[in-house]
Amino acid sequence: MSSLALINEFLGMPRDNASAHGYQIDHILEFCHWFMAALFVGWSAFFIYVIIRFRKRRHPGADHLGVKSGISTHLEFSVVLIEAVLLLGFAIPLWARRVNEFPPGKEALLVHVVAQQFNFNYHLPGSDGQFGKRDIYFVSNSNPLGIDPNDPAGKDDIVTSGELHVPVNRPVIAELSSKDVIHDFFLPSMRIAGDAIPGSLIPVWFTPIRTGTYEVICGQLCGLGHYGMKGTLVVDTPQDYQAWLKERAELAGTQASPPAPTQRPPGEPTAGGSTLRTIPPPGGANPSKADAEGAGAPAHPAQQLQNAPAATASPSPHG
Repeated sequence: MSSLALINEFLGMPRDNASAHGYQIDHILEFCHWFMAALFVGWSAFFIYVIIRFRKRRHPGADHLGVKSGISTHLEFSVVLIEAVLLLGFAIPLWARRVNEFPPGKEALLVHVVAQQFNFNYHLPGSDGQFGKRDIYFVSNSNPLGIDPNDPAGKDDIVTSGELHVPVNRPVIAELSSKDVIHDFFLPSMRIAGDAIPGSLIPVWFTPIRTGTYEVICGQLCGLGHYGMKGTLVVDTPQDYQAWLKERAELAGTQASPPAPTQRPPGEPTAGGSTLRTIPPPGGANPSKADAEGAGAPAHPAQQLQNAPAATASPSPHG
């Protein structure tokens, strides 16, 4: 790391750049930070100079003519020119390359990143290379992304929460979305970040160049648990990445699929069974009542009153 980059470390930027484009981000930030530091020192020195130079003891009377030289005008024009060069010559072209020049689809690894309070979910295609359909009506604790269980393309999909594995030296395209509020998918060591907005699909991409484990954080205030919304990005060798894919596929194959919304979970008595205090489905018979009456048990006093025949009207004494 060059001595110029020490200012980035001093300001809290992590040293371990692990992406192919990270050095460009570091260099432009180095220049901006040193330029702003020079401006801060220069304007502070000028401020101290004018306080001493134009103190009241030396100038008891106010001078309403102001500065007669053009030095201040030249200084202000120079600052504007340098900032325009930074913006138009460095920042905008670098940003344009990141949002317009995406790697080819066959070369890159495509990952769907779905944020929620307060976690990141990752959806990868299976061996067929196709993503299964997702629908909000299938979202559950065991299916956090709502993958359609009837879609054949989603049978081999891989869904992880909190931890994402990617291969080294291969471009990664992350398509960001959110289930609730606005989040920010921030990878400090990859020098990349992007907002995850409900109803939108925002792509970002990077190429990891170093194996290791890196932190994923949410860079957008998203609620009371924002401080704990962190994750892990693991950059593997190609062999380790294939082993991880195989492990996740085997784990997904051993997990039992959740019951359909109209079915009762395994072990729960069905409607009309012999177990008391079973809640019937809407419109179904009450099994507790049916079992109690079938066994000859006395009905509840309120039920007896309800089932009692209506009393006949007594003859009127005057009739």
